[in-house]
Amino acid sequence: MVSKADLAPNKSDLDPIEIASLDEIQALQLERMRNTLSKAYNNVAHYKAKFDEAGVHPDDLKSLADLSKFPFTVKEDLRQTYPFGMFAVPKEEVVRIHASSGTTGKPTVVGYTQNDIDMWADVVARSIRASGGRKGDMIHVAYGYGLFTGGLGAHYGAEKMGCTVIPMSGGMTARQVQLINDFKPRLIMVTPSYMLSLIDEMERQGLSIEDSSLEIGIFGAEPWTESIRQEIEKRASLAATDIYGLSEVIGPGVANECIETQDGLHIWEDHFYPEIINPETGEVVPDGEFGELVFTSLTKEALPIIRYRTRDLTRLMPGTARSMRRMEKVTGRSDDMMIIRGVNVFPSQFEEIVLAEKSLAPYYQLERYRVGPTEKLKIHVEVRPGISEETGVIVQDILGGQIKARIGINVDVVVHDTGSVARSEGKAVRVVDKR
Repeated sequence: MVSKADLAPNKSDLDPIEIASLDEIQALQLERMRNTLSKAYNNVAHYKAKFDEAGVHPDDLKSLADLSKFPFTVKEDLRQTYPFGMFAVPKEEVVRIHASSGTTGKPTVVGYTQNDIDMWADVVARSIRASGGRKGDMIHVAYGYGLFTGGLGAHYGAEKMGCTVIPMSGGMTARQVQLINDFKPRLIMVTPSYMLSLIDEMERQGLSIEDSSLEIGIFGAEPWTESIRQEIEKRASLAATDIYGLSEVIGPGVANECIETQDGLHIWEDHFYPEIINPETGEVVPDGEFGELVFTSLTKEALPIIRYRTRDLTRLMPGTARSMRRMEKVTGRSDDMMIIRGVNVFPSQFEEIVLAEKSLAPYYQLERYRVGPTEKLKIHVEVRPGISEETGVIVQDILGGQIKARIGINVDVVVHDTGSVARSEGKAVRVVDKR
């Protein structure tokens, strides 16, 4: 694997705001925040009603701290105003629409002006550069295209960076591997769970992963742990960085790790203002404390978003490789939390334990079910190739004991043969609810 220090961009290639002083960044944020609040209040009836009900007006923002006076936006606000009620510009100025899948209700619809698209491309290009990408690189994009923001967001950013894009999208795993082998891209942008599937397919085809052209992977669209990073970097012999975003805020490119430090994701604070709140009380907590991530857009035109509750759990930290603050890697969401016999648990807790067991493959799925009034949890895992059935039986007992010791609950452990746990071709499905 290429040295991560050698992959880092030159400081002269960075946008000046990336290494500006905190005073400069905060002055820009305050100016842009005032404009955003005014635009939302004057052009979006839903925001005006919410501000009026809370007894606040855009003129009340005298400092960045005053943002806490304004009401939160949640996914339900976008559903109540479906499809275009949150847009702040006439529909003829909207050049693109994206939307969530709507699997749990009406989809959340987001719109973009041409300036929004240009800004989005800029922050994704900045993210690719932070990951070690350079002009002229070839990038294999295996995020899904379409209404999902991942594929097109990555695509436009890569082109803005001056890269050659392979717009593969998800699925057709064998074909993906063939094109990686034939076209020899330097970077890949994909979900971490699907990257593991691609690695498996490379091994199945007998390809030498160590000799692959891939040097950098930019992974996002789902929570993933440091254990998954180590698994991918070791097996694929590349440097793995984390990209963060969500469609309501813009899509991918809200924040990204810097390859030279890999110590959390630098938030591009000139466009997205972060807060961390106590998810129970809604109170803002100081930087460094763990809580729910909230974002306010600073430059979006079609869909300004005010204090959007992401449900992602993390904390804010000072900048290192860049001046802007970092967010800790997101490994769970408040709405992913399960309460099993009085114990709060997250899927990522199981992931760490599964990956620590060397005889198990990095795939798992949790199954929630009931026996009478009692909720139970089952975890499905699989052995790595070449592991015997006898070892699988032993691992079953070991894994159950590790989960009990570290998480505090009893679970049913089912160890399957290699290849039995469902593979991802996009976002991984970690929990199946059969209650």
